[in-house]
Parts: sequence; structure tokens; C-alpha cells
Amino acid sequence: MAKDVEKTDGINALGAKAAYNLANVTKTKPQYGALTPKWLTKFLEFKGLETGLFRVNKVVEGETPLDVLCSQTKKSDIIPDGFVQYETEPREYVLNNISTIINVNTAIEDVYSAPYDQVQEQLGLAIESLRERQESQLINNDDYGLLKNVADSQRIQTRNGAPTPDDLDELITKVWKEPSFFLAHPRAIAAFERECTKRGVPPVVVNIAGGNFLTWRGIPIVPTDKLLVDGLKNPKSQNGKTNILLIRTGEAKRGVIGLFQAGLKNEHSRGLSVRFRGIDDKGVASYLLSLYCSAAILADDAIAVLEDVEVGEYYDYD
Repeated sequence: MAKDVEKTDGINALGAKAAYNLANVTKTKPQYGALTPKWLTKFLEFKGLETGLFRVNKVVEGETPLDVLCSQTKKSDIIPDGFVQYETEPREYVLNNISTIINVNTAIEDVYSAPYDQVQEQLGLAIESLRERQESQLINNDDYGLLKNVADSQRIQTRNGAPTPDDLDELITKVWKEPSFFLAHPRAIAAFERECTKRGVPPVVVNIAGGNFLTWRGIPIVPTDKLLVDGLKNPKSQNGKTNILLIRTGEAKRGVIGLFQAGLKNEHSRGLSVRFRGIDDKGVASYLLSLYCSAAILADDAIAVLEDVEVGEYYDYD
């Protein structure tokens, strides 16, 4: 009996260490610290493609596309004629493929799938990882990434390094036709808040799609760690430089749109397929996950960037 009794603090009773063996443990699902809300893919309008190809046809624009007759008293009976010219070599986008393979030991799946299904948990974490990569590629991809495709006329520099209200106002002048949202690293947003506090003009906070966002001039400022600071998502240094984007989204608005392959076989969610590849002779089940994505800027004035944004400017307040 002495071996079964644990004396703790003078109490002659069963101790916690032994009782633990009979207790049920309440568990969480696997917690993946690198996951983010991925607000960009939620705010951006997406268009499904039939064949993985998307052509952006543009008009060759001038100051006045067509000469027209507009007069109360006609100076001439001849109505001007002409036509609108199209680009002869429009840009085409081809969807990128982001893929991974997940292996699951079927013996583990059979025995250890309560209360959580091991296959579903493995696939769920892999899918979230692919979505994280998708958001990063939408911003930083060398071919279709938003940062790389901003027109030179839509690029501006900060006045003094830190992102000020004046800088964001200047950005709005570049995307003044129905701007949808700013996109910035959390540290850039904090730097902008400090500049607003210094000037006594705190930004308004609004709730959109279940999230709270700062706004400037009524435009939400959306956070993402994929707009890097000195090339890093989580910089260790107090100082650093990044960029802030202003985006108009929507095909009807000639804005920025995300692209995905519609009608995939084994479609799990937008642009993502999950295919069972079979079980090998060691009892390992294999799943192929493929995500097809890209992005297109339909008009130059649909996006602008504030460059060289310094995030390490702080102030002492009396």
C-alpha cells in the first residue's frame, strides 16, 4: 500500500502524479505559429480561369481617345470619325503552381485519430502553409508579384523616412479612383500610428469581415508580414525599411485581381486540389496538394507604392 500512496504536504492520500494516469487530457489541434490571417487574399477580388491563361487587353490611350462633336450650334455638319486602338501584344499571365506532398502512416492514422483525425490535421496544416506561400507570391513573385509590377509613375518616396499622413495622402492621389485598401507590414502600420499620434490625428478603427483595421481617409490599412522589412518578415533590428501599397481591386473597376484555376478535379477550395496518390508497400498514404495562382494589374493606376518606409522612428512624449 505504501507504494500506492503518495504523501504530499503531510496529506496521506493519492497524489496528482499517480492520478494523472487515470485522467482524460483535453487537447487542442496542432498550433502552427507561422500562420497569419492572410488578409490580402480575403480583400482581393479573384477571378477563376478556364485554362490557366489570362490576357489583359488594353487600349492605346491618349489624352482624348476620340475626336467628338459637342456643340449647341454646329460649326460643321461632319461628325468626326475614328476608332479606338488596342495593344497588339497584350500581356498574358500563366498560373503558377505551388505544390507539396504529405505522407501519413496508415497505422498511425488507424490508431491515433481520436479525438482529431490525423490525416485531416496534416492536410489542414499543409493547406494553410500553401495559402501563406500564395500570399507571399502575390506580393513578391518576380513575374506577377504586385511589388515588381507597379508602374514607375506610381512609385513615390517618403518625405522624411517615417510614413506620415502626408505620405499616405500622396499615395491616394496615385490611386484616387475608388481605392480599396492599403497594405503594410505591422511595423509600418505602427510607425504610421506614431506619426499620427505625434500630429494629434489618431486613425479611425473599423471592423471589416471580423477584423479590426485602422483607416486613413476612410480606407482600411490591411496588415501582412509578406511586405518584408529589410527582406525579413520578423526583423530583429529596431530600424528597417519596407513598402506600403495602395490597391484598387475588382475587374469591373479596372483594378488588381487575383487569378486561380476554376473547376479543378479534387478541388478542396479556391484554386486548390488535394489528390490521394495511393498507399505504398510500407503502408504510407500519400497526398498531393496543388495550388494554382497569379495576379494581374488591369490598369497602371490600380496600384501605387510608398517606398523606403522607415519603421524605427520613435518619439518621447511629455
